Amino acid sequence: MTRQELFAWCMDQYGTEPEYPWKDRNAVLRHKDNKKWYGVILETGKNKLGLPGEGTAELLNVKCDPILAASCRTQPGFFPAWHMNKEKWLSILLNEPELDAAIKNLLALSFDLTSPSSSPQHSK
Repeated sequence: MTRQELFAWCMDQYGTEPEYPWKDRNAVLRHKDNKKWYGVILETGKNKLGLPGEGTAELLNVKCDPILAASCRTQPGFFPAWHMNKEKWLSILLNEPELDAAIKNLLALSFDLTSPSSSPQHSK
């Protein structure tokens, strides 16, 4: 999934568009109602991820259950969250078609985990 495909999917699913708070290619995906981030798209050097080749890689950071995040990180294309809490966030490599279904599922989970109904004061 490319960043543009990801953004189109988020618009269709959640009605949200990327925001660019750092005035570069890095973007955040926020809830409309509470402004919490449910996704972050970052570029970083491939060498920082231990990937072969030169240049940059695009990552999607999603909030995730810590046990699920640990399990995912044992598979290719998943990394400890780049610039986020490594226990509760997970980085997924973009532009890898075999990860598209996982990206959609994990992004949906992240959306739910960061929604107002998932916060302690809203739970019953």
